[in-house]
Amino acid sequence: MPSANASNASTTTEKYDGFTAEERAAMKDHAREEKKAAARRGSSRAEKAAAEERDVLAKIAEMTETDRVLAERIHAIVTTAAPDLAPKLWYGMPAYARDGKVVCHFQSADKFKSRYATLGFSDQAALDDGAVWATSYAVRELTAADEERIGALVKKAVG
Repeated sequence: MPSANASNASTTTEKYDGFTAEERAAMKDHAREEKKAAARRGSSRAEKAAAEERDVLAKIAEMTETDRVLAERIHAIVTTAAPDLAPKLWYGMPAYARDGKVVCHFQSADKFKSRYATLGFSDQAALDDGAVWATSYAVRELTAADEERIGALVKKAVG
């Protein structure tokens, strides 16, 4: 008679196949970003910042039209609302950091075949509001009111 563990193992139909192709691509993007950052270590701070912003703008330019329009607007909002945040790539997506630590980031819908793009905030963001607060927002389009709200969130996030 087989043990209970053996019968449970044979009835399990779920199988872990590892990371998705999109997740593997994001990790490869991150490795390339780290390699570029290491190569820039001898550069001045201004040269590094300019190169990282060029990388972000180039990545935005590669996006599908819908994601590109959103990413361009969010880039403009973040850089206006928090000019001290430094644009950089983070897992192949535009992000904005203070002292090298990501505060917020944009994730295109196409990257992970999602139905909407997201604007996310890390634990570095000062968005605390009681015991529970949002750290990620779905973005399908941006109205003037949405842009104001994002600007306010970014300003709050940097303190």
